[in-house]
Amino acid sequence: MSTLRLRITGTEDDVRAINNLLQSLEGIERVEEIDDLMPHLDDEDSSSAGLSDDEGPGTHELEVEAGNEDTTQKVRDAVQQLARDLEVFVEFEEDEG
Repeated sequence: MSTLRLRITGTEDDVRAINNLLQSLEGIERVEEIDDLMPHLDDEDSSSAGLSDDEGPGTHELEVEAGNEDTTQKVRDAVQQLARDLEVFVEFEEDEG
């Protein structure tokens, strides 16, 4: 089994669309949105200190467990196509399990 992590730069609606696509693919064992555990420290002297960070798209991470390498490739292909259609950026990271 493979674990594939997707980092998506887009809106909540974009993430929901990608999640729905993943849930519809055969061979997917699990899809879960994972929290960003890295603290984001603002520099008090920065010119952007105190500004709202909810302008524009956010970053979201999904973790997907796929049954085999063929399914993992199917996930990559399907998500890349949908990301192009939605005009969002997606990064992939894979752990062999």
